[in-house]
Amino acid sequence: MKRLVLLLALALPIVVSAQKFGYVNTQELFQLMPEVKTAQARIDSLSSQYETMFAGMQEEYKKKSAEYDQKSATMTDAMKQIQAEELYGLQQRIQTAYQTAQQDIQTKQQEFLVPIREKMMKAIKTVGDKNGYTYIFDSQAMVYSAPTADNLLEPVKKELGIK
Repeated sequence: MKRLVLLLALALPIVVSAQKFGYVNTQELFQLMPEVKTAQARIDSLSSQYETMFAGMQEEYKKKSAEYDQKSATMTDAMKQIQAEELYGLQQRIQTAYQTAQQDIQTKQQEFLVPIREKMMKAIKTVGDKNGYTYIFDSQAMVYSAPTADNLLEPVKKELGIK
């Protein structure tokens, strides 16, 4: 038993020293991927469409609100109530449309960006496997990097075909 413990104690430093550590800045790498620019352009286009729609809705609300303010002195109480309810309904539609737009934009971001992130992670894994890395860390979360750890940004960029 003592021999086994002694043998393990002697072999442990060899096993530990054989491990390779690397790191990559995934945020920087992600931003370098051309697919991200394309996806972001699609998301920006969708956001612009919603902004145009909201501008029209806001304009309609302002117009009806100004009209209500201008004519309210000559309206009966019943007419005021109907107009106020109409304004309130329009305000609610704007708010609901805004929430729906936010959800749609978030959904599209996930739809467009998740496959790109998966592609990036697959490339990191491929570089790790090809080069015998035991661990690859994200440099964004590292507090310290030993000089023996390798920055894998360039090999992963090469794997992804990014110059």
